[in-house]
Amino acid sequence: MSISDTEDQTIYKVVVNHEEQYSIWPADRENALGWKDVGKSGMKSECLEYIKEVWTDMRPLSLRQKMTLTN
Repeated sequence: MSISDTEDQTIYKVVVNHEEQYSIWPADRENALGWKDVGKSGMKSECLEYIKEVWTDMRPLSLRQKMTLTN
């Protein structure tokens, strides 16, 4: 078995939920309930790099909104 045989060749898509939390999902599978496509797909490393660039605040949307109201 070569290294290329064990490498993940899956094409993924980036998905986001109602709390603006990001994840990756195999592109050929239907999204899990509550998750929608953001329009980015590719190899796992590409998708994770995209998430790293756009998901700069890890707090869920509801917490960010609540903290804005209390300040």
